[in-house]
Amino acid sequence: MIDKLEFFIALAKAQHFGRAAEELGITQPTLSASLRQLEEQLGVMLVRRGSRFQGLTPEGEQVLNWARRIVGDARTMKQEMRAARHGLSGRLRIAAIPTALAMVPALTTPFRERHPGVTFTILSRTSVEILSLLGNFDIDVGITYLDNEPLGPVVSLPLYTERYRLITAIGSPLADRTQVSWAEVAELPLCLLTPDMQNRRIIDQHLADAGASARPTLESNSMIVLFSHIRTGKWASIMPLNLAETFGFAEPIRAIPIIDPDASHTVGVVAAEREPRPPLVSALLEVASRLASEGRLR
Repeated sequence: MIDKLEFFIALAKAQHFGRAAEELGITQPTLSASLRQLEEQLGVMLVRRGSRFQGLTPEGEQVLNWARRIVGDARTMKQEMRAARHGLSGRLRIAAIPTALAMVPALTTPFRERHPGVTFTILSRTSVEILSLLGNFDIDVGITYLDNEPLGPVVSLPLYTERYRLITAIGSPLADRTQVSWAEVAELPLCLLTPDMQNRRIIDQHLADAGASARPTLESNSMIVLFSHIRTGKWASIMPLNLAETFGFAEPIRAIPIIDPDASHTVGVVAAEREPRPPLVSALLEVASRLASEGRLR
């Protein structure tokens, strides 16, 4: 039954029999036969069929929610039994917003020192995508904003506070200032994250509160692209202080505090709200809590 539920989850995600079978490493006839067996066991049709995948039936949507929970619990049980025999091991899947990616090693490095049998997958995703991935059990934890947009049914743990700086080259407008206002920053040629990123929505809101608006001349979902353009001296950006410090900005780049207001937002770990909690997730939350209380996460 568990295998069939995993097949069903894969099909619902891929929305294509061939792609789902390929991802599962089985043949398409095997996938189709397993789904028919699952439908017979449950006594309902799960998939609308035609010449191609046409979506889930209403009953299929209900079963999908149960399938995710059942498969998630089965994985948790396996983790607990493996940890009881051999210590904590397995793969920890983390998705983080772009502005938090530079902080992730401060969490994963001490975690692996404590649990050397654990490996990691780190993904860069928007805050909306992180919540969706958690809900679908496609990741174990996310790192995102906690206090700006609704999180839904998750467990959260604050890690650090994000404050904002104007990042610009020496010799460019406002580069000689000790602090600048949001309204002044709005007049510069800015390169910013794309509007689907919550960091960008935060920046847009602070600019709007100052009576200004963001008119970026360049947008990207990559922090590396933004840093590269800042270094040309032709663009400026608005970035969190901790991110600028991590990249070690030195001459000829300056990070200038932005005031009116001196805005801040909390970034933290989020995990699906479920019991029992997977051992890997519990261990990560324990390490994160200790590091945050010691002020070692920024």
